[in-house]
Amino acid sequence: MIDNRDQIFDPEDKDLISSLCHRRFGIGSDGLILIREHESYDFEMIYFNPDGSQSLCGNGSRCAVMFSYSLGLIRQSTTFFTIEGPLRAEIRDQTVHLSMPDVQKVTQFGDDFFLDTGSPHYVRFVPEADKVDVFYTGKEIRYSQPFQPDGTNVNFVQKTGNGEIYVRTYERGVEEETLSCGTGVTAAALVFGLRENLKQVDIRTRGGNLKVGFESNGEVGYASIFLIGPAEKVFSGQISID
Repeated sequence: MIDNRDQIFDPEDKDLISSLCHRRFGIGSDGLILIREHESYDFEMIYFNPDGSQSLCGNGSRCAVMFSYSLGLIRQSTTFFTIEGPLRAEIRDQTVHLSMPDVQKVTQFGDDFFLDTGSPHYVRFVPEADKVDVFYTGKEIRYSQPFQPDGTNVNFVQKTGNGEIYVRTYERGVEEETLSCGTGVTAAALVFGLRENLKQVDIRTRGGNLKVGFESNGEVGYASIFLIGPAEKVFSGQISID
């Protein structure tokens, strides 16, 4: 995450973005986020995948809100700008409640589902998510013909209790399993909520626990979607990019 209000970082330098995200030769991350000023909103968040492509990142948005709070840009409530337009968020203690884009359509592929929660997501329910080869199977679906040319993210979802699921995600742009994907758990929660007639779902990922709350019209449309979870600063530092 970079405070880019002085525009020192060039968002067009995709090679630099990839090198900083590289886990062996760079800092290492699932993506890079720039925070910059916006004339109509509290700030603008620009998110890049490690390959330099852009999309909405749900967990990244929550982190951007907490980062902007630490910079003094916002107070407890904020409206900020993203690639999907303006989003709202509220900080309660160390938890960020993020308003996600409405979802108008869910497409079914056999027993699986596809929907766009700001990023495209394929959802497959499995008996035991830890037994799935997320890299191999996720990559196979990600590059399959129905989702060309841009591909899709892929989520493997296990029901673990009443109103509870466990999610593992293969992320396009990262081209690997990530420990947690905000738009992915949102997609999984919406489909699970539709199946189980729920308005809130608890989600466990390898990176931590989240909640998703939403309203449904009883068919395939969702509104008032909130991604809820903590955002904690791990470290800060400086790097020379000359």
